[in-house]
Amino acid sequence: MPTSSEGFIQRIESLKGDLAGQGRRVQSMLEAAFAALFDHNAERANWAIAQDDEVDRVDVAIEQASVALLTDATRQGAELDATQLRSVLMVVKINNELERAADVAVEIAQAALTPQQASGPFPDTFRVMANSVIGILRDCNTSVARNNPQLANIVLQSQHAVTAFKDAVLKQAQERLAKGQITPEFAFLLHDIANQCEVIADHCTNIAEQVIYLTTGAIVRHTQTSWVQTGRHQTG
Repeated sequence: MPTSSEGFIQRIESLKGDLAGQGRRVQSMLEAAFAALFDHNAERANWAIAQDDEVDRVDVAIEQASVALLTDATRQGAELDATQLRSVLMVVKINNELERAADVAVEIAQAALTPQQASGPFPDTFRVMANSVIGILRDCNTSVARNNPQLANIVLQSQHAVTAFKDAVLKQAQERLAKGQITPEFAFLLHDIANQCEVIADHCTNIAEQVIYLTTGAIVRHTQTSWVQTGRHQTG
C-alpha cells in the first residue's frame, strides 16, 4: 500500500469513494423495500434483503481499510493534517450509520413478505413519509460525496418533517382502527414502519452532523425544537 503523504491522500479518497458506493447501495435497498411493501412484490423484497450481505461485507472492508490507513500513517510518520485525519474518522462513523440504516431497510422488506399484515391500502400520508425518507437519504449521500454542508443542513431540518409525518400516520391509524376500517395487524405495521422511517432519518442526521463538522468545524446539537451549531475547529 502507498505510504507516502500523497499515497495516504489517495487512500483517503479511495475510502470516500467506497463510502459513496455504500450509500448508494443502502439507498437502493430502501427504495426496493418500500416498493416491495407498496406493490406487494416479494421479488423486490427478497432482493433488498439479499443486499444486506454485501453491505455487511463492505462495512467490514471500509472499517479495516480505515484502521490500516491510520496505523500505517502512524508508523510511517506521514504528515496528515487535521482535516485529513477527521476525514478518516468521518468515514468510519458514516460507514457505521449506513450499515444500521441498511438493517432498517431489511426490516421493512421483511414486512413486505408478511401479506396478512401488509394488506393495505396504505394511506397517502404514509407514502409521502416513505418518499421523504428516501429523499433524505439521497440528499445525505450527496452531501457526503460532495462535502456539502448546505445540503447536510437541509437533511437536519428534514428530520422534523419525518416526525410530523409519523405523528400524523399514527393518529390516522388509530382513528381508522377505532372505526374498524383497518385490522389491528395493519395498524401495528403502520406503527412499526413509521417508527423505522424516523430511525432512518436519525441515521441520516447523524451523518449530516459529520459532514458539517468536517467541512465547517461546527458541532451540531439537537434541541427540542431546532438544530444548534457551535464551535469551530482549527485547520492544520
